[in-house]
Amino acid sequence: MKNKLLKITTISLLASSMLLASGWRIPEQSSSSTALSGAYVANANGADSSYYNPANMSFNEDNCFLDISFTYINLPSITYKDSVNPAFNAKSKNENFYVPTIFLTSKNYSGFRYGLSITAPGGLSKRWDSVYQKASAQEFSLKVIELNPVISYSVNSKLSVGGGLRAIYSDGVVKSDASGLGTDVQRNLKGDTVEFGYNLALSYKPTKESNIALTYRSNVNIKEEGNAKLYLNGTKVYDGGASVKVPLPAVLALAVSYVFNQKTTVELEYDRTYWSKYKQLDFNYKSAIPAILVPNFDNPIPRNWKDTNAFRIGLTHQYSDKLKLLAGFAIDKSPAPNSSLGFELPDSDAKLYSLGFEYQLNKKMKIGLSYLYDSKDKRTVHNRTSPTSVAPDGTFSDGGAHLLTASFKYRF
Repeated sequence: MKNKLLKITTISLLASSMLLASGWRIPEQSSSSTALSGAYVANANGADSSYYNPANMSFNEDNCFLDISFTYINLPSITYKDSVNPAFNAKSKNENFYVPTIFLTSKNYSGFRYGLSITAPGGLSKRWDSVYQKASAQEFSLKVIELNPVISYSVNSKLSVGGGLRAIYSDGVVKSDASGLGTDVQRNLKGDTVEFGYNLALSYKPTKESNIALTYRSNVNIKEEGNAKLYLNGTKVYDGGASVKVPLPAVLALAVSYVFNQKTTVELEYDRTYWSKYKQLDFNYKSAIPAILVPNFDNPIPRNWKDTNAFRIGLTHQYSDKLKLLAGFAIDKSPAPNSSLGFELPDSDAKLYSLGFEYQLNKKMKIGLSYLYDSKDKRTVHNRTSPTSVAPDGTFSDGGAHLLTASFKYRF
Protein backbone atom coordinates (compact mmCIF):
# COMPACT_ATOMS: atom_id res chain seq x y z
CA MET A 1 0.00 0.00 0.00
CA LYS A 2 2.85 2.37 0.83
CA ASN A 3 4.47 1.87 -2.60
CA LYS A 4 1.09 2.41 -4.27
CA LEU A 5 0.64 5.59 -2.24
CA LEU A 6 4.05 6.91 -3.23
CA LYS A 7 3.43 6.09 -6.89
CA ILE A 8 0.17 8.02 -6.93
CA THR A 9 1.81 10.96 -5.15
CA THR A 10 4.73 11.01 -7.56
CA ILE A 11 2.65 10.86 -10.71
CA SER A 12 0.25 13.54 -9.52
CA LEU A 13 3.06 15.93 -8.54
CA LEU A 14 4.93 15.57 -11.80
CA ALA A 15 1.78 15.91 -13.85
CA SER A 16 0.73 18.99 -11.94
CA SER A 17 3.86 20.92 -12.73
CA MET A 18 2.72 20.80 -16.34
CA LEU A 19 0.73 23.83 -15.30
CA LEU A 20 3.97 25.77 -15.26
CA ALA A 21 5.17 24.24 -18.52
CA SER A 22 2.22 24.33 -20.85
CA GLY A 23 2.17 28.13 -21.29
CA TRP A 24 -1.15 27.95 -23.10
CA ARG A 25 -0.78 30.62 -25.76
CA ILE A 26 -3.59 33.14 -26.25
CA PRO A 27 -2.98 35.03 -29.53
CA GLU A 28 -6.20 37.05 -29.27
CA GLN A 29 -5.60 40.11 -27.06
CA SER A 30 -7.65 42.90 -28.65
CA SER A 31 -11.10 43.14 -30.19
CA SER A 32 -9.69 43.26 -33.72
CA SER A 33 -7.49 40.23 -33.15
CA THR A 34 -10.34 38.22 -31.62
CA ALA A 35 -12.59 39.03 -34.59
CA LEU A 36 -9.86 37.93 -37.03
CA SER A 37 -8.86 34.67 -35.27
CA GLY A 38 -5.42 36.16 -34.62
CA ALA A 39 -4.78 37.01 -38.32
CA TYR A 40 -3.67 40.49 -37.35
CA VAL A 41 0.01 41.08 -38.11
CA ALA A 42 0.30 42.61 -41.58
CA ASN A 43 -2.96 44.57 -41.14
CA ALA A 44 -2.39 45.60 -37.51
CA ASN A 45 -3.18 49.30 -37.11
CA GLY A 46 -3.99 51.75 -34.37
CA ALA A 47 -2.99 51.24 -30.75
CA ASP A 48 -2.89 47.42 -30.76
CA SER A 49 -0.23 47.45 -33.48
CA SER A 50 2.14 48.08 -30.55
CA TYR A 51 1.65 44.42 -29.60
CA TYR A 52 0.91 42.61 -32.87
CA ASN A 53 3.40 44.39 -35.11
CA PRO A 54 5.28 47.41 -33.71
CA ALA A 55 6.80 48.09 -37.17
CA ASN A 56 3.29 48.96 -38.35
CA MET A 57 3.14 51.86 -35.88
CA SER A 58 5.09 53.83 -38.52
CA PHE A 59 2.12 53.52 -40.89
CA ASN A 60 -0.45 54.81 -38.38
CA GLU A 61 -1.91 58.25 -38.83
CA ASP A 62 0.04 60.98 -37.02
CA ASN A 63 -1.91 60.77 -33.76
CA CYS A 64 -1.66 59.04 -30.41
CA PHE A 65 -3.93 56.00 -30.11
CA LEU A 66 -5.33 54.26 -27.05
CA ASP A 67 -7.14 50.90 -27.03
CA ILE A 68 -8.68 49.41 -23.90
CA SER A 69 -10.06 45.92 -24.46
CA PHE A 70 -11.90 43.57 -22.13
CA THR A 71 -12.23 39.84 -22.87
CA TYR A 72 -14.55 37.30 -21.30
CA ILE A 73 -13.21 33.75 -21.68
CA ASN A 74 -15.34 30.67 -21.11
CA LEU A 75 -13.76 27.20 -21.05
CA PRO A 76 -16.59 24.63 -21.26
CA SER A 77 -16.40 21.37 -19.33
CA ILE A 78 -14.25 18.72 -20.96
CA THR A 79 -15.81 15.26 -21.12
CA TYR A 80 -13.56 12.29 -20.41
CA LYS A 81 -14.66 8.73 -21.23
CA ASP A 82 -12.39 5.99 -19.95
CA SER A 83 -11.78 3.04 -22.27
CA VAL A 84 -11.23 0.56 -19.41
CA ASN A 85 -13.17 1.61 -16.32
CA PRO A 86 -16.49 3.52 -16.69
CA ALA A 87 -16.14 4.60 -13.04
CA PHE A 88 -13.41 6.99 -14.22
CA ASN A 89 -15.72 8.84 -16.65
CA ALA A 90 -15.98 12.50 -15.65
CA LYS A 91 -16.34 16.14 -16.66
CA SER A 92 -14.03 18.98 -15.71
CA LYS A 93 -15.40 22.18 -14.20
CA ASN A 94 -16.64 25.00 -16.38
CA GLU A 95 -14.17 27.94 -16.20
CA ASN A 96 -14.80 31.69 -16.62
CA PHE A 97 -12.26 34.52 -16.78
CA TYR A 98 -12.23 38.28 -17.36
CA VAL A 99 -9.07 39.72 -18.94
CA PRO A 100 -8.39 43.45 -19.53
CA THR A 101 -5.69 44.60 -21.98
CA ILE A 102 -4.28 48.05 -22.79
CA PHE A 103 -2.50 49.31 -25.92
CA LEU A 104 -0.93 52.72 -26.60
CA THR A 105 0.99 54.27 -29.52
CA SER A 106 2.55 57.69 -29.97
CA LYS A 107 2.74 60.30 -32.68
CA ASN A 108 5.62 60.47 -35.15
CA TYR A 109 8.85 61.90 -33.72
CA SER A 110 11.37 62.31 -36.58
CA GLY A 111 10.61 58.84 -37.91
CA PHE A 112 10.32 57.18 -34.50
CA ARG A 113 7.15 56.02 -32.77
CA TYR A 114 6.71 54.57 -29.30
CA GLY A 115 4.20 52.10 -27.96
CA LEU A 116 3.19 50.08 -24.94
CA SER A 117 0.97 47.05 -24.38
CA ILE A 118 -0.19 45.21 -21.27
CA THR A 119 -1.56 41.81 -22.22
CA ALA A 120 -2.22 38.25 -21.02
CA PRO A 121 -0.53 36.17 -23.77
CA GLY A 122 -0.88 32.84 -22.00
CA GLY A 123 -2.79 31.04 -19.28
CA LEU A 124 -4.37 27.84 -18.15
CA SER A 125 -7.06 26.70 -15.78
CA LYS A 126 -8.39 23.21 -15.30
CA ARG A 127 -10.25 21.81 -12.28
CA TRP A 128 -11.71 18.38 -11.62
CA ASP A 129 -13.98 17.38 -8.73
CA SER A 130 -14.18 13.70 -9.75
CA VAL A 131 -12.27 11.29 -7.53
CA TYR A 132 -9.89 9.81 -10.11
CA GLN A 133 -9.02 13.04 -11.97
CA LYS A 134 -8.47 15.24 -8.91
CA ALA A 135 -5.78 12.85 -7.70
CA SER A 136 -3.53 14.55 -10.26
CA ALA A 137 -5.44 17.71 -11.26
CA GLN A 138 -7.77 19.05 -8.59
CA GLU A 139 -6.78 22.55 -9.67
CA PHE A 140 -4.38 23.92 -12.26
CA SER A 141 -4.30 27.68 -12.76
CA LEU A 142 -1.62 29.70 -14.52
CA LYS A 143 -1.58 33.46 -15.09
CA VAL A 144 0.80 35.18 -17.51
CA ILE A 145 0.95 38.98 -17.82
CA GLU A 146 3.23 40.79 -20.27
CA LEU A 147 4.38 44.42 -20.22
CA ASN A 148 5.80 45.25 -23.66
CA PRO A 149 7.30 48.72 -24.38
CA VAL A 150 8.20 49.04 -28.08
CA ILE A 151 9.69 51.43 -30.63
CA SER A 152 9.50 51.66 -34.42
CA TYR A 153 11.55 53.47 -37.03
CA SER A 154 10.40 54.40 -40.52
CA VAL A 155 13.31 53.66 -42.86
CA ASN A 156 11.32 55.13 -45.72
CA SER A 157 7.70 55.32 -46.88
CA LYS A 158 7.64 51.58 -47.64
CA LEU A 159 9.86 49.99 -44.98
CA SER A 160 9.62 50.06 -41.19
CA VAL A 161 11.33 48.14 -38.39
CA GLY A 162 10.39 47.80 -34.74
CA GLY A 163 11.02 45.94 -31.53
CA GLY A 164 10.80 46.02 -27.78
CA LEU A 165 11.29 44.44 -24.38
CA ARG A 166 9.08 41.66 -22.99
CA ALA A 167 8.62 41.78 -19.21
CA ILE A 168 6.77 38.63 -18.14
CA TYR A 169 5.10 38.01 -14.80
CA SER A 170 3.49 34.65 -14.10
CA ASP A 171 2.06 32.80 -11.13
CA GLY A 172 0.36 29.49 -10.67
CA VAL A 173 -1.51 27.29 -8.20
CA VAL A 174 -1.54 23.48 -8.25
CA LYS A 175 -3.67 21.29 -5.99
CA SER A 176 -4.35 17.56 -5.93
CA ASP A 177 -6.14 15.15 -3.63
CA ALA A 178 -5.85 11.37 -3.93
CA SER A 179 -7.73 10.55 -0.73
CA GLY A 180 -10.72 9.34 -2.75
CA LEU A 181 -8.60 6.49 -4.11
CA GLY A 182 -8.19 4.99 -0.67
CA THR A 183 -5.12 6.99 0.24
CA ASP A 184 -4.55 10.21 2.16
CA VAL A 185 -2.35 12.26 -0.15
CA GLN A 186 -2.75 15.97 -0.84
CA ARG A 187 -0.57 18.57 -2.51
CA ASN A 188 -0.55 22.36 -2.65
CA LEU A 189 1.98 24.22 -4.80
CA LYS A 190 2.30 27.96 -5.44
CA GLY A 191 4.91 29.83 -7.44
CA ASP A 192 5.61 33.01 -9.37
CA THR A 193 8.37 34.77 -11.30
CA VAL A 194 9.40 37.79 -13.39
CA GLU A 195 11.42 37.15 -16.56
CA PHE A 196 12.47 39.11 -19.66
CA GLY A 197 12.68 38.67 -23.43
CA TYR A 198 12.36 40.73 -26.59
CA ASN A 199 10.33 41.06 -29.77
CA LEU A 200 11.22 42.23 -33.30
CA ALA A 201 9.15 43.29 -36.30
CA LEU A 202 9.55 44.29 -39.94
CA SER A 203 6.95 45.61 -42.38
CA TYR A 204 7.33 46.29 -46.10
CA LYS A 205 4.66 47.91 -48.28
CA PRO A 206 5.49 47.21 -51.94
CA THR A 207 2.30 49.04 -52.93
CA LYS A 208 -0.22 51.26 -51.15
CA GLU A 209 -2.69 48.35 -50.95
CA SER A 210 -0.32 45.61 -49.76
CA ASN A 211 1.86 44.84 -46.75
CA ILE A 212 4.30 42.04 -45.96
CA ALA A 213 5.15 41.60 -42.29
CA LEU A 214 7.48 39.45 -40.22
CA THR A 215 7.42 39.38 -36.42
CA TYR A 216 9.32 37.41 -33.79
CA ARG A 217 8.72 37.07 -30.06
CA SER A 218 11.66 35.53 -28.25
CA ASN A 219 11.70 32.48 -26.04
CA VAL A 220 11.54 33.35 -22.34
CA ASN A 221 12.84 30.79 -19.86
CA ILE A 222 10.47 30.98 -16.93
CA LYS A 223 11.75 29.81 -13.57
CA GLU A 224 8.75 29.54 -11.28
CA GLU A 225 9.79 29.71 -7.63
CA GLY A 226 7.53 29.25 -4.64
CA ASN A 227 6.44 26.85 -1.93
CA ALA A 228 5.44 23.19 -2.05
CA LYS A 229 3.56 21.25 0.62
CA LEU A 230 3.25 17.47 0.41
CA TYR A 231 1.10 15.39 2.75
CA LEU A 232 1.24 11.64 3.25
CA ASN A 233 -1.28 9.89 5.53
CA GLY A 234 -2.15 13.21 7.15
CA THR A 235 1.49 14.05 7.84
CA LYS A 236 3.27 16.91 6.12
CA VAL A 237 6.38 15.37 4.57
CA TYR A 238 7.62 18.53 2.86
CA ASP A 239 7.02 22.26 3.34
CA GLY A 240 9.57 24.45 1.60
CA GLY A 241 10.89 26.09 -1.50
CA ALA A 242 10.46 24.54 -4.92
CA SER A 243 11.18 25.62 -8.49
CA VAL A 244 10.83 24.46 -12.07
CA LYS A 245 12.35 26.00 -15.21
CA VAL A 246 10.33 25.85 -18.41
CA PRO A 247 10.18 27.83 -21.67
CA LEU A 248 7.58 30.33 -22.79
CA PRO A 249 8.32 29.53 -26.42
CA ALA A 250 9.34 31.82 -29.25
CA VAL A 251 6.78 32.66 -31.95
CA LEU A 252 7.60 33.56 -35.56
CA ALA A 253 4.82 35.03 -37.71
CA LEU A 254 4.81 35.78 -41.44
CA ALA A 255 1.79 37.60 -42.87
CA VAL A 256 0.62 39.36 -46.00
CA SER A 257 -2.37 41.64 -46.45
CA TYR A 258 -4.03 43.28 -49.43
CA VAL A 259 -6.76 45.91 -49.72
CA PHE A 260 -9.31 45.31 -52.47
CA ASN A 261 -11.40 48.23 -53.79
CA GLN A 262 -10.18 50.44 -50.91
CA LYS A 263 -12.69 48.70 -48.63
CA THR A 264 -11.92 45.02 -48.13
CA THR A 265 -8.67 43.79 -46.57
CA VAL A 266 -7.64 40.14 -46.62
CA GLU A 267 -4.80 38.87 -44.47
CA LEU A 268 -3.09 35.47 -44.64
CA GLU A 269 -0.86 34.55 -41.72
CA TYR A 270 1.41 31.67 -40.85
CA ASP A 271 2.93 31.41 -37.39
CA ARG A 272 5.22 28.84 -35.83
CA THR A 273 5.50 28.34 -32.08
CA TYR A 274 8.76 26.75 -30.95
CA TRP A 275 7.46 24.39 -28.28
CA SER A 276 10.34 21.95 -28.92
CA LYS A 277 12.35 23.94 -26.37
CA TYR A 278 10.34 22.01 -23.81
CA LYS A 279 12.27 18.75 -23.75
CA GLN A 280 12.00 17.74 -20.11
CA LEU A 281 10.55 18.67 -16.76
CA ASP A 282 13.02 19.01 -13.88
CA PHE A 283 11.44 19.86 -10.53
CA ASN A 284 13.86 21.07 -7.84
CA TYR A 285 13.57 21.56 -4.07
CA LYS A 286 15.47 24.11 -2.00
CA SER A 287 15.84 21.76 0.94
CA ALA A 288 15.99 18.01 1.34
CA ILE A 289 12.90 15.89 0.82
CA PRO A 290 12.52 12.39 2.32
CA ALA A 291 15.06 10.06 0.73
CA ILE A 292 12.38 7.59 -0.36
CA LEU A 293 10.88 10.30 -2.60
CA VAL A 294 14.12 11.47 -4.23
CA PRO A 295 14.29 8.89 -7.09
CA ASN A 296 10.80 9.83 -8.24
CA PHE A 297 10.45 13.52 -7.41
CA ASP A 298 13.90 14.76 -8.46
CA ASN A 299 14.50 12.85 -11.71
CA PRO A 300 13.94 14.81 -14.95
CA ILE A 301 10.82 13.70 -16.83
CA PRO A 302 10.91 13.68 -20.66
CA ARG A 303 8.23 15.83 -22.36
CA ASN A 304 9.47 16.14 -25.94
CA TRP A 305 6.92 18.67 -27.14
CA LYS A 306 7.02 19.62 -30.81
CA ASP A 307 6.98 22.89 -32.72
CA THR A 308 3.52 23.76 -34.00
CA ASN A 309 2.12 25.65 -36.98
CA ALA A 310 -0.99 27.79 -37.21
CA PHE A 311 -2.65 29.04 -40.40
CA ARG A 312 -4.95 32.06 -40.18
CA ILE A 313 -7.09 34.14 -42.50
CA GLY A 314 -8.74 37.44 -41.63
CA LEU A 315 -11.27 39.54 -43.53
CA THR A 316 -11.90 43.23 -42.78
CA HIS A 317 -14.60 45.14 -44.69
CA GLN A 318 -15.32 48.86 -44.35
CA TYR A 319 -19.11 48.61 -44.74
CA SER A 320 -19.72 52.34 -44.32
CA ASP A 321 -17.92 55.42 -43.08
CA LYS A 322 -18.67 54.41 -39.50
CA LEU A 323 -19.09 50.62 -39.54
CA LYS A 324 -16.32 48.06 -40.06
CA LEU A 325 -17.03 44.31 -40.22
CA LEU A 326 -14.48 41.59 -39.42
CA ALA A 327 -14.30 37.80 -39.63
CA GLY A 328 -11.62 35.15 -39.32
CA PHE A 329 -10.71 31.47 -39.37
CA ALA A 330 -7.65 29.55 -38.16
CA ILE A 331 -6.25 26.05 -37.82
CA ASP A 332 -4.07 25.59 -34.74
CA LYS A 333 -2.10 22.49 -33.71
CA SER A 334 -1.40 21.10 -30.23
CA PRO A 335 2.27 20.74 -29.19
CA ALA A 336 1.82 17.84 -26.75
CA PRO A 337 2.42 14.29 -28.00
CA ASN A 338 0.05 11.60 -26.76
CA SER A 339 2.61 10.42 -24.21
CA SER A 340 2.62 13.83 -22.48
CA LEU A 341 -1.14 14.33 -22.27
CA GLY A 342 -2.78 14.32 -18.84
CA PHE A 343 -5.83 15.59 -17.00
CA GLU A 344 -4.14 18.92 -16.24
CA LEU A 345 -4.06 19.92 -19.92
CA PRO A 346 -6.11 17.65 -22.22
CA ASP A 347 -5.26 19.72 -25.28
CA SER A 348 -5.87 18.86 -28.93
CA ASP A 349 -5.79 20.37 -32.42
CA ALA A 350 -8.29 23.18 -32.93
CA LYS A 351 -10.23 25.16 -35.50
CA LEU A 352 -11.11 28.80 -34.74
CA TYR A 353 -14.12 30.74 -36.04
CA SER A 354 -14.63 34.44 -35.32
CA LEU A 355 -16.47 37.63 -36.26
CA GLY A 356 -16.92 41.17 -35.00
CA PHE A 357 -17.53 44.82 -35.77
CA GLU A 358 -16.11 48.25 -35.06
CA TYR A 359 -18.24 51.39 -34.94
CA GLN A 360 -16.97 54.97 -35.04
CA LEU A 361 -18.81 57.17 -32.55
CA ASN A 362 -17.07 60.36 -33.63
CA LYS A 363 -13.71 61.53 -35.01
CA LYS A 364 -11.92 60.50 -31.82
CA MET A 365 -13.75 57.47 -30.47
CA LYS A 366 -14.59 53.96 -31.66
CA ILE A 367 -16.08 50.92 -30.00
CA GLY A 368 -15.73 47.29 -31.01
CA LEU A 369 -17.20 43.90 -30.16
CA SER A 370 -16.00 40.49 -31.32
CA TYR A 371 -16.57 36.79 -30.68
CA LEU A 372 -14.37 33.73 -31.22
CA TYR A 373 -15.14 30.03 -30.90
CA ASP A 374 -12.22 27.63 -30.42
CA SER A 375 -13.37 24.11 -31.35
CA LYS A 376 -11.11 21.33 -30.07
CA ASP A 377 -10.87 17.94 -31.76
CA LYS A 378 -11.56 14.74 -29.84
CA ARG A 379 -8.40 13.06 -28.61
CA THR A 380 -7.77 9.50 -27.41
CA VAL A 381 -4.67 8.53 -25.43
CA HIS A 382 -3.52 5.42 -23.56
CA ASN A 383 -1.12 6.58 -20.85
CA ARG A 384 -2.15 4.42 -17.90
CA THR A 385 0.86 2.18 -17.38
CA SER A 386 -0.59 0.19 -14.47
CA PRO A 387 -3.88 -0.19 -12.55
CA THR A 388 -2.48 2.05 -9.78
CA SER A 389 -1.30 4.93 -11.96
CA VAL A 390 -3.32 8.12 -12.35
CA ALA A 391 -3.31 8.85 -16.08
CA PRO A 392 -5.86 8.95 -18.91
CA ASP A 393 -6.69 5.83 -20.88
CA GLY A 394 -9.62 7.05 -22.93
CA THR A 395 -11.07 9.92 -24.96
CA PHE A 396 -11.36 13.64 -24.26
CA SER A 397 -14.13 15.57 -26.04
CA ASP A 398 -16.17 18.79 -25.89
CA GLY A 399 -13.06 20.89 -25.24
CA GLY A 400 -12.67 24.41 -26.57
CA ALA A 401 -13.19 28.04 -25.63
CA HIS A 402 -15.51 31.00 -26.18
CA LEU A 403 -14.03 34.52 -26.25
CA LEU A 404 -16.07 37.73 -26.22
CA THR A 405 -14.05 40.95 -26.47
CA ALA A 406 -15.23 44.54 -26.20
CA SER A 407 -12.99 47.52 -26.90
CA PHE A 408 -12.87 51.29 -26.61
CA LYS A 409 -10.51 53.14 -28.96
CA TYR A 410 -9.48 56.77 -28.61
CA ARG A 411 -7.44 59.00 -30.89
CA PHE A 412 -5.74 62.13 -29.47
